[in-house]
Amino acid sequence: MIDYLERLFEARSIDEVWELHLERMAGFGFDRLLYGLTYETGDDNHVAPEDMTILSNLPRTYLDRYIGDELFLHARMSRWAADNTGAMSWGKAETLHNDQCPLEREVRSLNKSYRIDVGYTISFGATPPCGRAAIALIAREGLDQEAVDIVWGMHGRLIETMNRAAHLKISALPRTDIGRKLTPRQREVLQLVGGGSTVQEIALAMGLSPVTVEKHLRLAREQLGVETSAQALLKAAVQNHIFLPGK
Repeated sequence: MIDYLERLFEARSIDEVWELHLERMAGFGFDRLLYGLTYETGDDNHVAPEDMTILSNLPRTYLDRYIGDELFLHARMSRWAADNTGAMSWGKAETLHNDQCPLEREVRSLNKSYRIDVGYTISFGATPPCGRAAIALIAREGLDQEAVDIVWGMHGRLIETMNRAAHLKISALPRTDIGRKLTPRQREVLQLVGGGSTVQEIALAMGLSPVTVEKHLRLAREQLGVETSAQALLKAAVQNHIFLPGK
């Protein structure tokens, strides 16, 4: 555990954290993982895929269906994770309710085809300024739910703590895909806006014309997929690409 935390603290990117976490969870029999973290910008109740961090070593064909086609919205464990915090055995979840809508049956069929039917889900709840986050720990082929529950009974607290630590580290690191979208100038302009500077003050501080400052703000809004500079500021902040005063 100490070795894991030391390497986790030293990690400087989400990719480093993820590779370390995959390695350690496989040691407990969970060799396939699916992690999701939402970033809520307050402008819409529906979280778009680009406002999520999805990490997984599952096949791309599965993720295209489950995430790309938004089937996850109808998965039993996703709904459980949206309303609860903590860990849940998939075996126990089967006893919660039996009524299934057609889309839930589609999810179950998809999971069965990829042998995703034994495991645990950990919901981390809401972690402002981000939204909710959860991870699915999928047991390696050959293990049944009873065997996995025994492992959890022996090491569950440790596994859950390691996952919480990884989640906190991931949520504190910049998203590399968004980082590539924003130029240094765009980040600098947003940072100054967050500090309360006006366009005129930013232009003076950066040695630019007000028109150029407005151009950088417009491009930042376009890259982040939002309509206002305030939304761009919030989105860049919650994804750790700029840091607001007092954050």
